[in-house]
Amino acid sequence: MSSADPRPGSESRPAEGEDAVAVDRELMAQVQAGDEAALGRLMERWERPVKAVIGRLVGNAAEAEELAQEAFVRLWQQRDRFRAGAEFRPWMLSLALNLARNRLRWWRRRPLVALEEWTTLPPAATADGAGALEARERAEAVRTAVAALPLEQREALVLFEYEGLGQTEIAVIAGTTSKAVERRLERARAALRVSLARWLRRA
Repeated sequence: MSSADPRPGSESRPAEGEDAVAVDRELMAQVQAGDEAALGRLMERWERPVKAVIGRLVGNAAEAEELAQEAFVRLWQQRDRFRAGAEFRPWMLSLALNLARNRLRWWRRRPLVALEEWTTLPPAATADGAGALEARERAEAVRTAVAALPLEQREALVLFEYEGLGQTEIAVIAGTTSKAVERRLERARAALRVSLARWLRRA
């Protein structure tokens, strides 16, 4: 995975650019003033990308749905903490990231629950033929390899490769430095080159 690769999942994000940033900033100002309708508009714009980020981190669609809703509850509860004039996306994704981290910690303390129940995601759209089967196997291999990464590396990889965020933005969201994010990405890619060697040889 290189920074020049197309970013899967980017179609789920709100339109980018200065106009989109300004819209989010204005809606958040209205939310801070107690406008619940503005919160609804932010949810319409950000529910899918927030759900996608959480889903890729926790690997469970039902949990991602629940945590995405919780993220917007937190947004409302913590709206006064948003700094006026700041960009909305890093702040929103930091709420999502913290919820995903907490849920993963919670799950690790409950070993009696079957791992399969936690890691199962809805199957991709099915198609006929050997090519489609190989594509599904490859997608599952990638999902498994990403899920096996240490959490900090997985967060950096998901936010960079899937969500198209820059290293500086990821550092803000994750509460670390750009250099640390760079190292996490390097280690994640190195691990994936090993775990996905079979598929990389076919490419």
